[in-house]
Amino acid sequence: MYQPLYIHEIQDLFDDVQRSEIFEDQKMMTDAVPLFPIAEINKKYLMEKQLKDFNLKKFVLSHFEFLGAKVSLQKEDHLPIKDHIERLWDELTRTSYEEKGTLLKLPKPYIVPGGRFNEFFYWDSYFIMLGLQISGRVEMMEHIIENCAYLIQTYGFVPNGSRTHFLTRSQPPYFSLMLDLLFETTEDESVYIKYSDTLEKEYAFWMDGAVKLKNGSAIKRVVKTEAGDILNRYYDAENEPRPESYLIDIKDSEHAGKEFYRNIRSACESGWDFSSRWFADGEHIRTIETLNLAEVDLNCLLWHLEKTLARSSALQQWTEKEKVFNEKAALRKKLIDVYFWDGNSGTYKDYHTEKNTVTPSEHIAALYPLFLGLASEEQAESVAEHIRKNFLYHGGLVTTTKNSGQQWDLPNAWAPYQWLGFKSMKNYGFDELAEQIKNHWCGNVERIYRNTGKLMEKYNAMDMESIAGGGEYPNQDGFGWTNGVYLKLKNS
Repeated sequence: MYQPLYIHEIQDLFDDVQRSEIFEDQKMMTDAVPLFPIAEINKKYLMEKQLKDFNLKKFVLSHFEFLGAKVSLQKEDHLPIKDHIERLWDELTRTSYEEKGTLLKLPKPYIVPGGRFNEFFYWDSYFIMLGLQISGRVEMMEHIIENCAYLIQTYGFVPNGSRTHFLTRSQPPYFSLMLDLLFETTEDESVYIKYSDTLEKEYAFWMDGAVKLKNGSAIKRVVKTEAGDILNRYYDAENEPRPESYLIDIKDSEHAGKEFYRNIRSACESGWDFSSRWFADGEHIRTIETLNLAEVDLNCLLWHLEKTLARSSALQQWTEKEKVFNEKAALRKKLIDVYFWDGNSGTYKDYHTEKNTVTPSEHIAALYPLFLGLASEEQAESVAEHIRKNFLYHGGLVTTTKNSGQQWDLPNAWAPYQWLGFKSMKNYGFDELAEQIKNHWCGNVERIYRNTGKLMEKYNAMDMESIAGGGEYPNQDGFGWTNGVYLKLKNS
């Protein structure tokens, strides 16, 4: 019988393992499953580490199980890319009906990204669902939604990933968009009624603390500007090194600010780990200041959540509640214009809550107001031109205009933003640009697949000779959201 594991329960052993680098990947130890009661392991470790011939790696391997990642289908299959993806859906399917180490229990099967990942990830799953829709795998789409609902009902939110050390942060709130996608597939509007309580619980998580907040202050995921307006930011409850990148964080923290770890973790809640978008100097991770920013993508997603809550209320004839959420959404739409639109550059940016101005970073999250239909025709035209000139390359849309060496910066193209880019342009009638985005990225994916037999986590949009870009960890293959977005784009 497996047992749940919280990293702090084995902190001394964990710290020694990560600092000694006995495993090439720091994620290895976070995913370890104890073979004995944790108290027993700790006691034995304290005793045996004093011995002259003590071998740390041998001790760990004899007291923990390492489930590891499954190997993806290899090039030898010579399958057409669409057939390969169809087979990958089954290969990337996992179950977790009981807690195994740090892996949380989930009621339904789920699809993992691939590579080194064995856990359920929140925003990845929406883009995976795009492909499941094309594949006709409606049951798995429903499973993903049910798993999210279970996590929200159990913990109050969907964690970054389904592991105990992710219980301090979420990821971009895509649950309401998942419901839209299922409704688009089944035309069954009752899904908004079934999950109305779940939608409210997630909303409460993101808005926690807003009521008593004073002007010019912030708490958790809520910011109140000097003018008294409520915006949201990404946040993490802990100010400690991330277990899955423990030694990296400790090394990066040298010469950094006092809340460095919380800023790092908060950037992870955005899914963009990491990017110059978060850096005060635009160059170095030690200057990360996520906590000082209110983000355009997050606030647009919360507008969608508010509109979905209004829709759910209307279906249940909760007139007063419908009115409240429609008013909240209307106000947020106005504030997105006030705080995130930069008339000087003609695009959307993040808002610096300390400096009371937009940030200098130009990034692809500017697509969200177009993706969700919040931009005016004039704003959309300006953003579309900005995207065409500064973000579209032969291999797809890049995420920022700065090459910092971070994986969420130039030259990397990530699957989610190819779909957001395509859909945003379609929403406003820029069909030619939408087709360019689709064809450039899909062509890149097909080129890499011909050469390697794999679908990657991210792609180099500028170098059409290389396989993919760099980042905090090696490029992963599998790959859930690439599979999903590719299928959806090819069928759009």
